[in-house]
Amino acid sequence: MSRPHCPRCNRPLEHCLCALIPRLPSRTRVLILQHPSEVRHALNTARLAALGLSNAELRVAEVFEDMPALLAQPGYRACLLFPGEQAQPLPQFAAQLDGLPTLLVVPDGSWRKARKLMHCNPLLAALPRVTLAAGLQSRYRLRKAPMPGALSTIEAIVSALDILEAPAQFAALLKPFEALIEGQIKAMGEETFQRNHQRD
Repeated sequence: MSRPHCPRCNRPLEHCLCALIPRLPSRTRVLILQHPSEVRHALNTARLAALGLSNAELRVAEVFEDMPALLAQPGYRACLLFPGEQAQPLPQFAAQLDGLPTLLVVPDGSWRKARKLMHCNPLLAALPRVTLAAGLQSRYRLRKAPMPGALSTIEAIVSALDILEAPAQFAALLKPFEALIEGQIKAMGEETFQRNHQRD
């Protein structure tokens, strides 16, 4: 029999994170496009990000039939947070906004799944691409990043918002993420964590 889960954060009730999830306002609108394979992922940081931001929306699909409406947000300038040859550093993009707030579109999934989202939704590939600074370190200590600078979805969103809305800070959004990691470490035992996951 499966354990009862919190309907909001989707965690088992005894590990509910809702008390740690803030409700932060932002001028930036965050649109998270989640590949269906991520919905049942143990971390699912995209859900935590959407719950913690008042101006955020989480959509789950592989093909978004309503993509034109999702991107047509009056008064916002849309960009896609995804690396690539055509991507420009986010501060450079922010300097060109002329006071307009940003619609930050964030694909959520493995690199392969995120690329599939872009392939299945050509309007995404047509957006200006932005990227974060190189060399950022993920706080997710239980997984080796697939490449330098690879962050979880919630970490990438926090880093982007810190740039777009400086001097405002969005670190409070990471509180449930940190608790999730600590809970996983506690469940496996400190000794196992030290042996298998501690960096030199």
